[in-house]
Amino acid sequence: MNFRREKYYVDLTDLFHVVTYLTEIDQLVDLITAPEDSVDLDKFSLERRHLIVIYKTVYYSFYPPVALAMYMSDSPESYNAPSPSSSSLSQSETVHPYALAQSILILIPLDEYFQIQDDWLNFSATPEQIGKVGTDIVDNKCSWVINTALTLAIPSKGGCWIRELKVGERYAAYAEKVVGELKERIGKIQEVEGGLRREVFEGFLGKIYRRCN
Repeated sequence: MNFRREKYYVDLTDLFHVVTYLTEIDQLVDLITAPEDSVDLDKFSLERRHLIVIYKTVYYSFYPPVALAMYMSDSPESYNAPSPSSSSLSQSETVHPYALAQSILILIPLDEYFQIQDDWLNFSATPEQIGKVGTDIVDNKCSWVINTALTLAIPSKGGCWIRELKVGERYAAYAEKVVGELKERIGKIQEVEGGLRREVFEGFLGKIYRRCN
């Protein structure tokens, strides 16, 4: 009601409709993959986990605050910015800030990194660190930890032994790789007055990098 008279009211309404729809659909995928009353590891895969992550959280955690700020500050749908190889608008490229913020280039891998952190902390952190006892694997959740372990499991062992399979080393390597890629992509954002700012994404990344709770 507070924004009804604002010119961006329809954009805000559409944003929340889309966010709600995508999140609810993905919650359903999550529940179908991991029903409480049965365990079917054939439904698990890193690809399915990736799908769940993209739609379950990126559209209600990382993207909305960025999109809301852009709508409310009247950020244009597109603008010209100097190309990466030039500082002059005589050699410019068209930037679509809303699409860029939402795209696979920044917020999706940023959110996936955040969720994989959550999965790893749920498995490895102490209750004092995360404020609870991690039960994702016991609860049959389609987590990154169990899916990674399943790709490494040796059938003759009769199961997947997560620590023995060195999933932690996989996590550490993944984290450093994705953070390096994100820093590179953020650094390539072409800034102009009133346009998308690198510091928005640098702030997000700084808050979650190497967190332990």
